[in-house]
Amino acid sequence: MLRLLFSLLLISTLVSHAFLVQAQVLRPRMMFGDSTHRKPGFSKDPHVVWFGKRYLLYYSVPTGKDAAGADRWGIGIAESRDLTNWRKIAEILPAADYEQKGLCAPGALVRNGKVHLFYQTYGNGPKDAICHASSTDGIHFDRNPTNPIFRPEISQWSCGRAIDADVVEFNNQYFLYFATRDPSYKIQQIGVAVAPATSNFDRQDWKLLSTNGPILKPELSWEGECIEAPSVVQRGNELVMFYAGAYNNWPQQVGVARSVDGLHWERVQNEPFLKNGSPGSWNASESGHPHLFRAPTGKTYLFFQGNNDKGKSWFLSNVEVSWRKATPQLINE
Repeated sequence: MLRLLFSLLLISTLVSHAFLVQAQVLRPRMMFGDSTHRKPGFSKDPHVVWFGKRYLLYYSVPTGKDAAGADRWGIGIAESRDLTNWRKIAEILPAADYEQKGLCAPGALVRNGKVHLFYQTYGNGPKDAICHASSTDGIHFDRNPTNPIFRPEISQWSCGRAIDADVVEFNNQYFLYFATRDPSYKIQQIGVAVAPATSNFDRQDWKLLSTNGPILKPELSWEGECIEAPSVVQRGNELVMFYAGAYNNWPQQVGVARSVDGLHWERVQNEPFLKNGSPGSWNASESGHPHLFRAPTGKTYLFFQGNNDKGKSWFLSNVEVSWRKATPQLINE
């Protein structure tokens, strides 16, 4: 009898320990949610730069409601010294006429002592476009007088919309990667425009490169009807793109593609690189909208958004990524 009781106690202890370990694994090292406007937290579309001797995180945040009750979006700014603990320090709110319905989905790069922010207008459907602003402190931004700086012409493959901008310098040009919809406004896909390396990112500098069709469109079952949120980095002589497959909470997951010229892309693998979490985990509904950040240490981190309540809340996190030449691998902590 005592032996049976001891066995039951041992089993109970092991099960409890297993659940404890699982709970620890489910919660990542970094978990950021802006609770200024909506609790428990609501932050989407992360992008990080190293500037002014600290990390700056730019993200989308709903700042209120419009007259019709729809979310009015802005851009939040948080800072960190360790890529784990973040403190909100500012917001960028609609100011110009073209962004009165909202602005969001920031992408940033640092050039010549300034942060250049590329963001989209919100709430205009097929007319949403990419805008640009610059800052000497990473917090206060001056809008580009030629805004909006880019949206593609209406064509057989695009409705003319441009969102989710990511800009990278490659082969003495700036490549602007963006998401757009097909003319039926059903399928989300990726296009690219280019500007000279000497550009001030003005509207007249950008030329659509993907004139014959999208550079990447949903083809795999897990990608559903959407590929969006491109995040592009150079590894050696190649470009590597982390992208979001499927619309929010389908679930959205992260895929990887590579290119030698910035225009023609092939997938690295057919399965998601970063999947949504298991039932009960913080990112069970999705792991989406990636941003690959290279820290001054040389380490790279994949930032992404997630939730477990179908979008009632949104949190941001990151995982470290290692490389075998141009092939990324997740580091399991």
